[in-house]
Amino acid sequence: MVIDRFHKYPVNNFSLEMKIALDCWHFLYFLPFLLVILCVSEPMSSQDWDGVVVTAADFQSLQAFKHELFDPKGFLRSWNDSGYGACSGGWVGIKCAQGQVIVIQLPWKGLGGRITEKIGQLQALRKLSLHDNSIEGSIPYSLGLLPSLRGVQLFNNRLSGSIPPSLSFSPLLQNLDLSNNSLSGTIPPSLANCTKLFKLHLSFNSLSGSIPSGVIGSKSLIFLSLDHNNLSGHVPDSWGNNNSTTRNKNVSFNLQSLTLDHNSLQGPIPPSIGKISTLTQLDLSHNNLSQEIPDSFASLSRLSLFNVSYNSLSGHIPDSWGNNNSTTQNKNVSFHLQSLILDHNSLDGSIPASISNLSSLVVLNLEGNKFDSEIPEELGRLRNLSVLNLRGNHFRGPIPASIGNVSTLTQLDLSHNNLSLEIPDSFASLSRLSLFNVSYNNLSGSVPTPLAQKFNASSFVGNVQLCGYAGSTPCPSEEIPSAPSPVVSKPHPRRHKLSTKDIILIAAGALLIVMLIICCILLFFLVRRKPPSKAKDGQAVPRAEKGAPPAEAEAGGGEAGGKLVHFDGPVVFTADDLLCATAEIMGKSTYGTVYKATLEDGHQVAVKRLREKITKSQKEFETEVNVLGKIRHPNLLALRAYYMGPKGEKLLVFDHMPRGSLATFLHARGPETPINWPTRMKIVQGMTRGLFYLHSHENIIHGNLTSSNILLDEQANAKVADFGLSHLMTTAATSNVIATAGALGYRAPELSKLKKANTKTDVYSLGVIMLELLTGKSPGEAMNGMDLPQWVASIVKEEWTNEVFDLELMRDAPSIGDELLNTLKLALHCVDPSPSARPEVQQVLQQLEEIRPLDTMTVSSGDDGTGVPSTSE
Repeated sequence: MVIDRFHKYPVNNFSLEMKIALDCWHFLYFLPFLLVILCVSEPMSSQDWDGVVVTAADFQSLQAFKHELFDPKGFLRSWNDSGYGACSGGWVGIKCAQGQVIVIQLPWKGLGGRITEKIGQLQALRKLSLHDNSIEGSIPYSLGLLPSLRGVQLFNNRLSGSIPPSLSFSPLLQNLDLSNNSLSGTIPPSLANCTKLFKLHLSFNSLSGSIPSGVIGSKSLIFLSLDHNNLSGHVPDSWGNNNSTTRNKNVSFNLQSLTLDHNSLQGPIPPSIGKISTLTQLDLSHNNLSQEIPDSFASLSRLSLFNVSYNSLSGHIPDSWGNNNSTTQNKNVSFHLQSLILDHNSLDGSIPASISNLSSLVVLNLEGNKFDSEIPEELGRLRNLSVLNLRGNHFRGPIPASIGNVSTLTQLDLSHNNLSLEIPDSFASLSRLSLFNVSYNNLSGSVPTPLAQKFNASSFVGNVQLCGYAGSTPCPSEEIPSAPSPVVSKPHPRRHKLSTKDIILIAAGALLIVMLIICCILLFFLVRRKPPSKAKDGQAVPRAEKGAPPAEAEAGGGEAGGKLVHFDGPVVFTADDLLCATAEIMGKSTYGTVYKATLEDGHQVAVKRLREKITKSQKEFETEVNVLGKIRHPNLLALRAYYMGPKGEKLLVFDHMPRGSLATFLHARGPETPINWPTRMKIVQGMTRGLFYLHSHENIIHGNLTSSNILLDEQANAKVADFGLSHLMTTAATSNVIATAGALGYRAPELSKLKKANTKTDVYSLGVIMLELLTGKSPGEAMNGMDLPQWVASIVKEEWTNEVFDLELMRDAPSIGDELLNTLKLALHCVDPSPSARPEVQQVLQQLEEIRPLDTMTVSSGDDGTGVPSTSE
């Protein structure tokens, strides 16, 4: 043997140098054999070139993970069978530590398929992030058996089945976000064992059953969102209860955001919620809650949003709200409540004067209750109030003149009450009002001229003695008293019999009156039969068939015929309700006219009446509109219904967004109403998420994305509107829309040649809106002869970048400077003149979340500078 050749020489007779030389010769001699042994004994999947060993269990699990997923875009192509690069950056979405997989992060990749149960072999896995894909199936039971698991982000997928109770076995779990899926079953009570869980987001699913009391008793939770499910039963009454046992007396609750809206919860609101002193956002709306609002809620000094609308609450508003004089310890506490939303309940009594102590209040909505007192003068002290809605109550007495001193008011609705006397002259100075309604009261006198010129008749109708507005009778001028006539003694008149002439005149007069009555009746029925396309602003739209069912109203049995088709939504109405609604013009576009329609029951919807000559044929229109009606996403404005009239008129019905468009929100405000950076970034992320859903899940190009088509709800959540409307229109009409977008400064430069929008042209429009939010400037404004992207690029090129940003944002520059610069860089990337250089929408969204993560958005103080708390998207 080879080794025997060296054994015959006595080692002791060799010098040290000879021994070293011999050892080197040994190594060189056996090197080829060693390399062969290494190559055949261990596959490359167990060792990367950088020397980091990947365990066989992790490699096997990742292979199974890839096999179960559907990857149409080829993102997992780098996951090769050899395992090379798995832990050295070669495999997309994989991060390792000491050869074990600790992170799988594959959001916005268009992935389908299922998550394999073999994921439980990744014993070191800390974070699983697969959100914004199309993954189906159930959540693997083995996922909860991972001892190091900290974060699970599976929101915006198509997952079904129940939430595995095994997740409670993860002692380090901190963030569990399963929102916007199709999960069913109950919430596992064992989740209460996750003592480090600070975010639990399960909204927009089909979860049922009651809310586990153990879960809401968690001391670690900061964010709890269970809204838009089918949860029932009572809300547990163990919130913030530290007095049950001695060991819990010094434990404090940290919950900041609690959203349980849009469920079927019933019973009273637990008073113990008022003990959660850290709470900034509380939304219990759209449930079946009853009884009174607990007095303890008046002490929640950090609360910025309180929403209990659409319940069955009764009793009075707590009269100590914002009152710091009750106890010594609270004298220096400042209250941050910005949105107090109590509409559509059965509350009665009066508005407590203590509400005037809520100096930060921006939205006060008491619509649809049973308040029967006078409106307190103290409301005039709310100098930050923007929305005051007292519609549909029994308020009586005069309108307080002090409300006219609240210069920040943009919406004031006092309609459908029992208010009397005149509209105060001080209301003439409310220059920012975009909505004003005092209809159906007992008001008299003349309307202040600025209000009469700005608002149409629908804002004033139903007040018999009110004059001075469009369509009303002129106000009588002041009469000069005439001199008294001298008293002349006259003899008593003699009675005469009626002559033939008198009798003829009386008969003719009576006949004339009868004919006038008949004409009025005929005119009434003619107006009722007039098609809706001829309705004017502020008038009732003509009726369709009376009593049509809410799902579909077919032509044939009604007065006007037509067809109404419902998809879904919180408001159910018939064709008769829709066509007889009071309409107020909100805006006009190439597609048609948008109205705010107030139904007979007080609900408001947005109705877009399409121009008749630019829509497709009826058959094509129905096919396309039924596709649009099924699209649902939190950041898309849902199409709730459509109506087709007998003469070709077409109406689309949407949810009414109370805060209007982003263009109005950003540009039609005063300097004392700033919009801070968290709110602007929240809007950017919301509209980007909605656009990404259109591109990736619905294969729809928007083609007309502008800040006027980004609508905002009461919490400033962005909703992309007008998507897919080009599918309902002729080619010529779509081209006209593209040209209009160019005139406004949102059109990508290549559209002048292409004439057809695509994903990259949408990204360009998205980038322009991002620049609009960063600069505070409207793209339609010419800046030294340049459009907005050109102007920004020129400023950046001259290294005067700080001059680009809105002055409101620069006040917080020390803390948000990096976020501003990174967002500006991304926006300029989106508006690159070369379409191929622009990113796709999913890349934009990913970078936005890296700039300002969702956790930062949701675990914030809630103050967005506009009176609306920041919420997760």
